Amino acid sequence: MDTGEQLVTVAAVLLGAITTHITNFLMERSRHRHEYRTRWDEKKLDAYATYIDEVRAGIFAAVQLYEQREGIRSTGRPEQELAADLADAARLRGRAFERVLLLGGDDVVEAAHELNARTLEIDWQASGKTTDTLEAWRERNRVGFRAITALHEAARVDLGVSGSITGEKHPERDLLLPPDDAPVG
Repeated sequence: MDTGEQLVTVAAVLLGAITTHITNFLMERSRHRHEYRTRWDEKKLDAYATYIDEVRAGIFAAVQLYEQREGIRSTGRPEQELAADLADAARLRGRAFERVLLLGGDDVVEAAHELNARTLEIDWQASGKTTDTLEAWRERNRVGFRAITALHEAARVDLGVSGSITGEKHPERDLLLPPDDAPVG
């Protein structure tokens, strides 16, 4: 084997080694990025789900307080306890909201801000800070649940979940209310 053939062989071996090294580096970097993205997606999902759970728990506490205050339905608990439950729910919702602000994409953050504003309006009417009619109360709750749906949509997009929970296949739902002749209390 002459010197030229030896140089070609060495160059081919070096080229193969460099190509293998670059390929391994790129694959490892891609795997690392995927793991990193997956880890943050899990944290985002947890933050979004926790926030929505806390919002719904707060609305439930607000409904109990409002219905007690307005004489619609009695829980058998003092109003002060129900007000304390609502305050606790608002505190937990606020903590969960902060996690969404830390981890959420732009559209999720905006949807969370909107939802936060709507739930505060529900809280204020439930606690008597604002006064309005039963129909206005129900409309506040409708708007609140539409804001939850908007947050779901934004979160799904942020997490890369295909499909939608609104539109033709999923028409808007109204509040589930007892019939007018249902017993009170």
